[in-house]
Amino acid sequence: MRVLHSPWRRSVLALLAVAAAVMALAVRPADASVPGTPSGWSLVWSDDFDGTAGTLPSSTNWIIDTGHSYPGGPGNWGTGEIQNYTSSTSNLSLDGSGNLRITPIGSGQNWTSARIETRRADFKPADGRILRIEGRIQMPNVTGDAALGYWPAFWALGAPYRGNYQNWPSIGEFDFMENVNGLNTVWATLHCGVNPNGPCNETNGLGNSRACPGSTCQSAFHTYRFEWDRSVNPNQLRWYVDGQQFHSISQSQLDATTWSNMTSHAGYFILLNVAIGGGFPNGVAGFSTPTSATVSGRPMVVDYVAVWQSGATSSPPPSSPPPGGVDARSTIQAENYQAQSGTQVETTQDSGGGQNVGYISNGDWLRYDGVNFGSTAARQFKARVASGAAAGVSGLVQVRLDSPTATPIGDFAVGNTGGWQSWTTIPANITPTTGTHTVYITFSSGQPADFVNLNWFTFATS
Repeated sequence: MRVLHSPWRRSVLALLAVAAAVMALAVRPADASVPGTPSGWSLVWSDDFDGTAGTLPSSTNWIIDTGHSYPGGPGNWGTGEIQNYTSSTSNLSLDGSGNLRITPIGSGQNWTSARIETRRADFKPADGRILRIEGRIQMPNVTGDAALGYWPAFWALGAPYRGNYQNWPSIGEFDFMENVNGLNTVWATLHCGVNPNGPCNETNGLGNSRACPGSTCQSAFHTYRFEWDRSVNPNQLRWYVDGQQFHSISQSQLDATTWSNMTSHAGYFILLNVAIGGGFPNGVAGFSTPTSATVSGRPMVVDYVAVWQSGATSSPPPSSPPPGGVDARSTIQAENYQAQSGTQVETTQDSGGGQNVGYISNGDWLRYDGVNFGSTAARQFKARVASGAAAGVSGLVQVRLDSPTATPIGDFAVGNTGGWQSWTTIPANITPTTGTHTVYITFSSGQPADFVNLNWFTFATS
């Protein structure tokens, strides 16, 4: 779902479609849940779209885009598409059977549809790991002239695009699945560098396509997967449909600056949408779409979206507190939690080495069992933190006792410290505390971007 492109050049990608038949794969039921986490991987984030029929998807997980553009961004979402995105449940809703439906409605040049994007914008593999982004999707079940102008997509944009809207394609775009005009074809594309031309051949991007295995893309669910592999040198990007790889790009294909610009920022956010008309469907059709033959009301159906990361060190098994608990006045290493939500572990560059907990954003938490404050009240909390957050991005590091929703006994604010490995120790006063407790370190921010890394923490009497 490119942000910008030239319609007449996009038609070139239509020639890449591979029509060879392949052996059909087993199809899971439409209301299947997120698959179990494979051995050697950890689940980073997911949504299986469970919920009451006729309701919107989780506002904790998703932002609903509306209108014809981002505020201040290119008109018609930069692609020439004509629909007006809405938050109406006519266009966007759960179906009550574990699926999300995005349904275009309209005729002529007047259409509504829906587009959503994850609140999290930090999907990125840790060094030496593989990030896997996957969705199980049935494209709108419409073909031929009735499908002219339909443009479903499952994709991701680099985090710096939010609030800027003029830095595409340098910040990167990964198109996991695109389809136009009801063709039995899945397109996969990387956008990067500069526009036009540049190392990613913009505005087309570096793409490939193929027919869906077995059943057509429109008639059945298929699984679309993207992998960003930082465990090999040079790094690789890979695209799959139903487990069959059909596109890959190596870091060696791009210059160092281009690769750095699209990979060195905080990460990516994921999008789902169904556009109507625009440069891609027009270019493939050879004329303007939609037409009078285009039918209304055929949804893209999404069973789940999930993100995994390889490697045990990215999400270590919970540790057990030692007998008698943990001395609150000792240096408690952040990675020695008993449970966590939303975070990852990475190698630290702080003095002493080891690991830190990173990729921390609003709503994440860490749990430490059996923290013994003793009979003399602790009155201060100190934590070793680092942040490479963008200007204006900050949040709170909070201490809570015995429940992740308890009133904080203390907190401090943190913003950019000079980099994600630029460490500083910050103190905060806490409510005087004695006894043994389960300690939750929680993180709160008014925006979804990562804002802090945590290496260790401790408590003191003053």
